[in-house]
Amino acid sequence: MAEPAPEPTSAAAPGPAAPGAAPPPAAPPPGEPEVALGNAVWIGVKDAFSPITRFLDVFGGHLMLAGRAFAWLPRRPVRTANYLEAADYIGVGSLPIVLLVGAFTGMVMSLQSVYAFRTFNLESYAGGVTAKALALELSPVLTALMLAGRAGAGIATELGTMRITEQIDALESMAVNPVQFLVLPRVVAGMIVGPMLSLLSFIVGMAGAYFVAVVIQGIDHGQYVANVKSILTISDVAQGVIKSVVFGMLVILIGCYQGYNASGGGRGVGLGTTRAVVTASASILILDYFLSDLLLTIMGGPAT
Repeated sequence: MAEPAPEPTSAAAPGPAAPGAAPPPAAPPPGEPEVALGNAVWIGVKDAFSPITRFLDVFGGHLMLAGRAFAWLPRRPVRTANYLEAADYIGVGSLPIVLLVGAFTGMVMSLQSVYAFRTFNLESYAGGVTAKALALELSPVLTALMLAGRAGAGIATELGTMRITEQIDALESMAVNPVQFLVLPRVVAGMIVGPMLSLLSFIVGMAGAYFVAVVIQGIDHGQYVANVKSILTISDVAQGVIKSVVFGMLVILIGCYQGYNASGGGRGVGLGTTRAVVTASASILILDYFLSDLLLTIMGGPAT
């Protein structure tokens, strides 16, 4: 007698969960892989230190651009017209705003010094204090800040526009090195005209300071001039000139870097220009402290 065929079995449907039982673990959303704990920690650490890595990347980029530019300095061809054009744009174009700022800086510095020293009946020392402050700090720093706002921003915009319109690529296709053609003349011109503008700012500032102190406030001319000669030294002026050379190179180099590496159309050019001004201004003020400390150590500060 044949055995009856077994009935087909089917998977039992899950019944309702027992009261008080824990719910089953939720499955990860579809399309999102599970992240291991170690990988999550690494991502968190990398995000935390990303500002430092970005700073080092940008700092290294500036150093590499400066090295590539100065490597072309002794090599031909020497395009003199590019250097003269860059010096005219950076120096002559920035001259009015530099002189205006220098004159009123000297005037307000002299006014504040006269009122401060008048408490001790030492108004005649206002000239020497103003001269020393202008030579060491105010003229180099404010001149560099004016260059950052005018020349640095303009260079970043110009090179950024050339980058997004592929003019820099066209130079490379014609066997013209864009760093030698565009960056080097501007950086060298900044190093040359920067100290010139700083000295002119110092001269105009001292003229404004003399006018306020002697003509308006009635300080004796002979005492004012004698105190300027006794307090201001050649070393003070030389330190200001050295700072201006470094600041001029720094401002133009930052503008060239931001423009040369611009991307993203017109918005990218605008962001590069903004970064050029902000980065140059902050770098000037930060570097000024370290340069001052170094130059005072080398060239001699007040006796202790």
